Amino acid sequence: MESYGTILQKAREDKNLDIDTVARETSITPEYIRGLENEDTGVFPGEPYMVGFLRNYAEYLGVNPETVLSLYRSKAIQESPVPEGLLEKQKPSFFKPLAIGLSCAAVLAVVLVVVFVFIRKPANKDGNIVVEKGMTARKYELSDKPFESRLFRGDQITVPLTKGKVILTVSDTLASFGIDTPVGKLYTDLAEESELDIDGDANPDIIVYVSDISPTDDSRGAEVRLLLKQQNAGNQQLETAAAPDVQTEADGAVPKHKQQVILQDTRAYPFTVNATFRGPCEFRYRLDRKSSEESYFTNGDIVTMTANNGARLWMSNCNTVKFTIIADTRSFDLDIGKAGQVLVEDIKWVKDLDGTYKLVVVELD
Repeated sequence: MESYGTILQKAREDKNLDIDTVARETSITPEYIRGLENEDTGVFPGEPYMVGFLRNYAEYLGVNPETVLSLYRSKAIQESPVPEGLLEKQKPSFFKPLAIGLSCAAVLAVVLVVVFVFIRKPANKDGNIVVEKGMTARKYELSDKPFESRLFRGDQITVPLTKGKVILTVSDTLASFGIDTPVGKLYTDLAEESELDIDGDANPDIIVYVSDISPTDDSRGAEVRLLLKQQNAGNQQLETAAAPDVQTEADGAVPKHKQQVILQDTRAYPFTVNATFRGPCEFRYRLDRKSSEESYFTNGDIVTMTANNGARLWMSNCNTVKFTIIADTRSFDLDIGKAGQVLVEDIKWVKDLDGTYKLVVVELD
């Protein structure tokens, strides 16, 4: 039987279609189309994306998608490694008592070590972070250059401010990155860029961006980027550059920038985001930092989201999604990214230093 890649390539060639034409009509990048036909799963960011593109490409060519998916799954199973236990040769029966005895001795040794370590583990009576035995807390000092490193619980960062130095201690690397500061614990989520006030003067002092953190294993630490916040002329320059991005109903679509200001007001209020899909896309969203929802969408699907403070959007093949933002009876159209691009966007209210609220779109990834 032919492989799924051969079937797709033959169907395309039978229709006299070249890869560039298919890419334009399906919004699937040429790289992904070649990956499907060559059965190269490594070019895709993950299996859900690959399966979605495979189904969409098959439907476009008039090939039964279930047949193609069945061939793909059969190949994936065949290429899976055989469990090591199935390859072991049967040992002679007289080895069993010896093996059992050695196993029991090994288990007993492990138990003794665990008990010893547990008893000797330092207490945390004063509420400070205890660094596990064998791990040494590291100390860093922030400068005017960006700092990027994988940080672990107990690590300390010294931040030079105009009023003196402030010491931050990493307190949490599970799901969210947390630091102890003189004003309390502050948290930053994965793929979030936060401006933090660490000395309580109501002005942001540092910018924190978390690019990697585990939701289940805090021993992996967190990959974090830190930058001192410039408090001088940079603020005025930023506002001047952002002003043209403010839209009114008559202005039309929002220009494409790394950060866009949708509107300004004296207060923040709920807003609605309508996502209209023009092609295959794996889409996930989270509203007001609550639990996220994820699904696979295709041409004609529509998702409506309403947030009080902010919405975070993850998407593959992001140019297949058109967003309409509705706030205070005004609507703004937003097209982002390009075909095949995987992107993370924040749409949220931010409060400026002068008390003005701005609804902004920020590209995070």
